[in-house]
Amino acid sequence: MARRTLLTEDEIQARLAEIPQWKRDGKTISRTWKFRDFPEALAFINKVGALAESMNHHPDIDNSWATVRLVLTTHDKGGLTNLDFELAKKIDAR
Repeated sequence: MARRTLLTEDEIQARLAEIPQWKRDGKTISRTWKFRDFPEALAFINKVGALAESMNHHPDIDNSWATVRLVLTTHDKGGLTNLDFELAKKIDAR
């Protein structure tokens, strides 16, 4: 499992290069998806939920009909850890 220690700025920049569609905002990374309709967006949310549960690492999820925004951070560490980037990569590979 990915380590749960805060990453340095250099480590964050290196990990961001692995997930180019994600954007950094301070102590979080986020990405937005647009789907055809609400059922498609909900199916995506359910897939993300299963991935998150398997890693015991849960994103903040915003849903507005067919638009889903995920925000990742390691809340108990107060910033970004490898766990955030590993989950982002798994979400991208779904």
